[in-house]
Amino acid sequence: MNIERIASISTLENIRDKARASSPENGKSEEQEAVLLCAGGGCIASGAYAFKEALQSALNSQGLADKVTIIETGCLGPCAQGPVCVIGRDKTYYQGLQPTDAEELVSSHLKGNQIVERLTWKGEGEKPVPVLADIEFFKRQTKIVLRNCGRIVPTSLQDYIAHDGYAGLAKALTSMTPEQVIDEVRISGLRGRGGAGFPTHIKWTFTRNSEDPQKYILCNADEGDPGAYMDRSVLEGDPHSIVEGMALGAYAIGSSKGYVYVRAEYPLAIERLQIAIDAARQAGLLGKRILDTDFCFDVEIRMGSGAFVCGEETALINSIEGKRGEPRPRPPFPAVKGLWQKPSCLNNVETFANIPAIIHRGGAWYAGMGTEKSKGTKVFALAGAINVSGLVEVPIGAKLREIIYDIGGGIKGGGVFKAAQMGGPSGGCIPAAHLDVGLDYETLQSLGAIMGSGGMIVMDEHSCMVDVARFFLEFTQDESCGKCVPCREGTKRMQAILTKICAGEASMEDLDLLEDLASTVKSTSLCGLGQTAPNPVLSTLMHFRDEYVEHITDRKCRAHVCPALVQFNINDNCTGCTLCARRCPVQAISGEKKEKHVIDQSLCIKCGACLLACKFEAVDKQ
Repeated sequence: MNIERIASISTLENIRDKARASSPENGKSEEQEAVLLCAGGGCIASGAYAFKEALQSALNSQGLADKVTIIETGCLGPCAQGPVCVIGRDKTYYQGLQPTDAEELVSSHLKGNQIVERLTWKGEGEKPVPVLADIEFFKRQTKIVLRNCGRIVPTSLQDYIAHDGYAGLAKALTSMTPEQVIDEVRISGLRGRGGAGFPTHIKWTFTRNSEDPQKYILCNADEGDPGAYMDRSVLEGDPHSIVEGMALGAYAIGSSKGYVYVRAEYPLAIERLQIAIDAARQAGLLGKRILDTDFCFDVEIRMGSGAFVCGEETALINSIEGKRGEPRPRPPFPAVKGLWQKPSCLNNVETFANIPAIIHRGGAWYAGMGTEKSKGTKVFALAGAINVSGLVEVPIGAKLREIIYDIGGGIKGGGVFKAAQMGGPSGGCIPAAHLDVGLDYETLQSLGAIMGSGGMIVMDEHSCMVDVARFFLEFTQDESCGKCVPCREGTKRMQAILTKICAGEASMEDLDLLEDLASTVKSTSLCGLGQTAPNPVLSTLMHFRDEYVEHITDRKCRAHVCPALVQFNINDNCTGCTLCARRCPVQAISGEKKEKHVIDQSLCIKCGACLLACKFEAVDKQ
C-alpha cells in the first residue's frame, strides 16, 4: 500500500484501518500464515538472512509460497539464541535456526501443523515451551519502548501506523497545546533514560521557556557502554517511534529542527532510521504544515565516530557543530545555550520511544507502572554469566532476582551469582546480598550504582571484583577527552594503583590513596564521564573490600583471575603423558614419561596452557 501525503487525522485513521486489515501478521485469510523473522543486528550476525533464503526456497518447493509470508522484524529480545522467529497466530517460537532446519520447519509446522520441538524454547528439565506467551523470558516483561520490536517491519510506515503509529502526534497537534503535552509528560513521571534520570518534563519546560525563537531538539543515540545495545535495537526495530517522539518533543518546546546523533558503528540502525525519516517526510508527517496544522518540523541524522565522551550532552553538541567532542562548562545549560548557542533539548532514544505511547494512552496510564518516584519501564541489556542474554523490559522497581533468575534463566552452568554491574563502565556493582532490591534510581544510587542507560553484566564466582573495577576504569580512562585535570590525571593514577593491586605489589596505603582519588575525581570533574568514572571502584570497595585486602595482604585472588596471584601446580592425577610440558611456551614443566611432572614456579608465566592441555584434571589453579 503506497501512502500519499497524510493531510489530516481522518486520513491517518483511514490508512490505519486499511493497514491493520491487510497486515500479514494478522492474516489475510484463514489460510494465510506469517513467519516473523528477527532481522535485528544480533540475529543477522547469527545467519538470519541465510535461514530466510533457505526458508523461502523450502516454501517454494513445497507449494506454500503464496500462503506464507516471511516478515523481517526487529529484535525479539533473546539475542544469543538467534536466529529466532515466531510463526502463526498462536505465536510458536523457534530459536537457533539454521538453513538446514528450513525444510523440516515447512513440512512439519507450516504444512503438517506439527511443532518442531527440538527448535523451540527449552524450559525446566529441557521441556519444550513452544508458545511465546508461555515462555518466562517473554511473559514476565512489560513492553512499551520495545512494543513494536519483533512485531512490525521496521522500514514500513504502514506497519507502524497499523500499530497506533503517529496517533500520539495526531492527538497532540489537533487537540492539545504544547503546554498540555508537557503536562501529560509530567503526569507520566517519565525520567530521562540516558542515565541521570532527570525529569523529562522539567527539561522540556526549561527549553520552551527560553526566549530565543530558534530551538533544537536532539536525540542521543551515541550508545557507548560496553555490552549495551538497547538504543541500537530500537532504531533497528522501530525507528518511526523515535521520529514521532522527537516530533512530539519539538511541538512541546517550540522547535522546528531536530538532529539524531548516532554512532557510525551502527550502520543498520542508521539505514533504517533514514528510511523512516524519508517515509515520514514523503507522507507529510515531517516537513511543512504537518497534518494540515501550523506545526513544521524536520529531522536529520548526524554520525559520531565512537567517542564515549560524546554521550555527554555538551560534548555531543560540540560534535554536531563539527568541533572536538569535549564537554562545555555548565551553566549555561543547553536549555539556554545549546546547539549553535540556541536553546536545545536533548533526550536519548529510549526516552523518545516512550513519548508516543504516553501521549496516545495518557500520562496516568504510564504512571501506573513503576515506583512512586520512578515511573514506567526500563530496558536492560542482559549479558555475562547468564543463561539467557538479551534485551528485557520491565517496570522500574522490578527486583534484580526476578530479572536474573526468572527472566534470564539463572547463572550459566549452575554457577553462583556474585554481582551485577549496572549502568555500564560508569556504573557500580550490586552484590548477591541485594538480589531482592528493587531497581529504581534512588535505590541503585544508595548502593553505589546507577541505572545508567541499562547495561547489566551478570558475574559469577569466577569474577574478580578488583579486576572488574580495573577493566571499567581502563575503559573510561582511555575514553577521557583530557580536557579537565581531575579526569585526565586522576583516572590514570587510579588505574595505575588498580594494576598494582592486581599484580600483588600494592600496600594498604595504596588502597587509601585509591579511595581518596576516587572521591576527588567524582566531585571535581567537569562532566558526567569523570564524575561517574570512579563508580566501579567505589562500589566494589563498598561491597567487596575484602577482596582488595586479600590481594594486598595475602597476595591472593580468590577468583583466580589476576595472573600474578595465580599459581599452577600438578597433582597426583598426573599420568606423565607429557602433554602439558609440550604445550608450555617457556619449558617450565619437567618430568619423565609416565611419571608425575612438576612446574618450576620461577619460570612459569601463568599463561594456563598446561591447564587447557591436561586431559586428566592433573593441573590445579590456586
